[in-house]
Amino acid sequence: MAIPTEPIGSVPRPADLIAAWAEKQAGQISDQRFDQIVTAALRDTIHRFEMTGSPVITDGEQSKPSFATYPLAGASNLAADGAVIPFADGHVRQLPRLTAGPFRYSTYASTFVETAKRWTNRPIKQAVISASALSLLYPAQELESYSRATFTADLIGEAVADIRRCLDQGSDSVQIDFTEGRLSLRLDPSGSLLDTFIALNNQVLAHFTSEQRRRIGVHTCPGGDHDSTHSADVDYENLLPKLFRLEAGRFYIQLASERDPERVLRIIREHCRPGQVIFVGVVDPINPRVERPEEIRDRVLLAASYIPVSQLGTTDDCGFSPFADDTSTSRDLAFEKIRARVDGTRLASEQLS
Repeated sequence: MAIPTEPIGSVPRPADLIAAWAEKQAGQISDQRFDQIVTAALRDTIHRFEMTGSPVITDGEQSKPSFATYPLAGASNLAADGAVIPFADGHVRQLPRLTAGPFRYSTYASTFVETAKRWTNRPIKQAVISASALSLLYPAQELESYSRATFTADLIGEAVADIRRCLDQGSDSVQIDFTEGRLSLRLDPSGSLLDTFIALNNQVLAHFTSEQRRRIGVHTCPGGDHDSTHSADVDYENLLPKLFRLEAGRFYIQLASERDPERVLRIIREHCRPGQVIFVGVVDPINPRVERPEEIRDRVLLAASYIPVSQLGTTDDCGFSPFADDTSTSRDLAFEKIRARVDGTRLASEQLS
């Protein structure tokens, strides 16, 4: 049987699009010109994805400001001084802070699916941000006219709508980005925050049928931005047992860059449930070396010795460029790695058959 292989989501933007994002933020480019640059980048991204032989593609997140904040573009009830996410190399990313209710998405991810379908007939995968990540927008001190409970109810409703619209738009699958899962154990080693995140995301997933949940996945990694991570030293042993409690059908797990992948595979084998498809990371987006297809084949074969082949898939450890200003990885390099993943997975499938 053919082992499924899927990208995570983002690929590096071309230089003119990176510049256009900076100009847009500074109010120095017209909407028309910006849309022209995005459209050209999107068409090129989809074409290059197709040329890799990838059976499932994404739009490369070319028109997202970041994987986390796309629903917030243009919102007027946000301040810039929200939660800070520190990375190992010293740089930080900062989320906005909600200043008033109600909480509503300004942009739904289904718009990206709709646009990408104009340029391809391939199955399209769409990534969405998790409700748990967006829960960090609410300030520590409760807003006077908008309670945390009301915010949470609104947040769940918007997260459900985001996923449902993607499915209705014809997305082959929907991936919930849950990079804050591992980070939560750095912020709160007791695991209480992670438990809260798992419960919140399960409230979202409870709105979908079992058939729909088979098309919904969850991605975990230690973050990947400017060739750095925010939680790579957090032990998977503390995350994965709880991760598999999520009522999703697919799990996309960073593995290629782990120091001891076989140990992680043992944890996966012990805690994954029947029916859950485990897409293991076989490509490291941060490492500038392009993996050989034979190397990826061997990583897949190792994973197959721990995970039933019927539950096994492959993916990249993380998106190649989750933020629109990230220039750390070249566009050409990303597509070389994607092609290697596709070819290596095919070699493994042939050997396992």
